[in-house]
Amino acid sequence: MEPTVKVINEKIQGKALVTENKTENTKKLFIESYGCQMNMNDSEIVAAILDKEGYNTTQILEEADLVLVNTCSIREKAETSVRKRLQKYNAVKKINPKMKVGVLGCMAERLKEKFLEEEKIVDLVVGPDAYKDLPNLLSEVSEGRNAVNVLLSKDETYGDISPVRLNTNGVTAFVSITRGCDNMCTFCVVPFTRGRERSRDPKSILEEIQSMVSQNFKEITLLGQNVDSFLWFGGGLKKDLKKASEMAQATAVGFAELLDMCATKFPKTRFRFSTSNPQDMSLDVIHVMAKHRNICKYLHLPVQSGSNAMLKAMNRQHTR
Repeated sequence: MEPTVKVINEKIQGKALVTENKTENTKKLFIESYGCQMNMNDSEIVAAILDKEGYNTTQILEEADLVLVNTCSIREKAETSVRKRLQKYNAVKKINPKMKVGVLGCMAERLKEKFLEEEKIVDLVVGPDAYKDLPNLLSEVSEGRNAVNVLLSKDETYGDISPVRLNTNGVTAFVSITRGCDNMCTFCVVPFTRGRERSRDPKSILEEIQSMVSQNFKEITLLGQNVDSFLWFGGGLKKDLKKASEMAQATAVGFAELLDMCATKFPKTRFRFSTSNPQDMSLDVIHVMAKHRNICKYLHLPVQSGSNAMLKAMNRQHTR
């Protein structure tokens, strides 16, 4: 089964993700992404990290030195698709025994070391907050050891890494502004596979958008498990704001302020954002959307249910 990247309600048929080749890079990386757009964005971060390690991406599985699959755990079907894909990798690895295979993302975080036991083909397992450790993990693999890093971080946002744009149409791009989630809805695995919610420094967000504008991208989607709860105050987790100085609290940047900053600084660029949680959507955000013509008049609100009793049972923080 070919991987599918799901963006809101659209389905995009996935392919091996590719970047422009650099003549100085001598190794080949084959990387596929399953699940949400955050996973696709994470794959772009991974490609940027490995680009500095001498890897060009390829669409030809059989010629790859390293095969990575970025996984999703939101439904059992997503995990089943990954396991079937690993069978394909296994068949190729018998022909190319030097090929290394790694599992990234949410499924890696959920199963941890069990993945090495259950899927004998896998050489390394890397959680969503450990991608900067990939060079060290690959060194371990090259020395004949299986490598695992699934440590979740309270402050990692990859804000210092400029993602490589994979399979881009040259028009739209995604910029992650938050990672993780604090909501603990009873049906959702995200807080356990992606950790606590962290917001990214607005300066690094604007710098990444500037890079996209310089490359003539026309539309930017601000991305996160819950973009509306974005809150930057020079710290990490939202709960730490109470411990911050009065100046930090006074100058904290919320999502409405960030959206206003983006739309004002880049008036010729269209902006969208996803995904919003109903309890965090504020009138301030609506007012900013009304203020700027370059913010698309579109909201994606996962309301989940029309029953207050069911919403309470799901630990959702809003009513019908």
